[in-house]
Amino acid sequence: MKNILVVTGGGRGIGAAVSRLAAARDYAVCVNYRTDAESAGKVVQDIMAKGGEAFAVAADVSRQAEVERLFRTVDGTVGRVTALVNNAGVVAPQGRVDQVDEERLTRLFTTNISSAFLCSKEAVLRMSTLHGGSGGAIVNVSSAASRLGSPGEYVDYAASKGAMDSLTTGLSLEVAAEGIRVNGVRPGFIRTTMHADGGDPGRVDRLQHLLPMGRGGEPEEVAEAVVWLLSPASSFVTGTFIDLAGGK
Repeated sequence: MKNILVVTGGGRGIGAAVSRLAAARDYAVCVNYRTDAESAGKVVQDIMAKGGEAFAVAADVSRQAEVERLFRTVDGTVGRVTALVNNAGVVAPQGRVDQVDEERLTRLFTTNISSAFLCSKEAVLRMSTLHGGSGGAIVNVSSAASRLGSPGEYVDYAASKGAMDSLTTGLSLEVAAEGIRVNGVRPGFIRTTMHADGGDPGRVDRLQHLLPMGRGGEPEEVAEAVVWLLSPASSFVTGTFIDLAGGK
């Protein structure tokens, strides 16, 4: 059976690293993006230049109609999805809870957790043996922030990732008997552009001394864990988390 993977937010950072590694492991990869067509296109070009199979699809995965269109596009291009990585996510500028407002909370929770629910729904409808599928795997990209809370910086982001952890656990139990495995990874200080999005581009360098390993992580290190959780090598693993936070 052909391995068909959707990576949300697949054009940059961890999503791009997952897309590249999965393609090298013989997955046909749909690189989803919202607005950055150039970055997603570069990932697709890199994969195809190495003999892999990939294509990019623009969709705002926080919106149900666009999620449904994304998965229909995959159906029509390569077939029914067998793997999903819920990676799309955003942060807002650093601040305290007493500084947040409704607009910020709506954007964070809609992008970070509603998207994971909506994409998981479409994946389950295609993978589950209850719906005529042949099984599959879902990996949710959470964050060490879900355990640590990110006080003074991103408590709202941490809370959205805590919700993702709950989704991971609940969904894994819900579909375990239907051939679908659901797991999560919780990266810590990883060198991606997300820190700049939060107004602190030097965050990893500034804080890495606090980690037992004394360094920040790379997106490729997270990708290795994600692709392992998607693969048959983790066939008896579901409902669990891999922390990639340098010992924090």
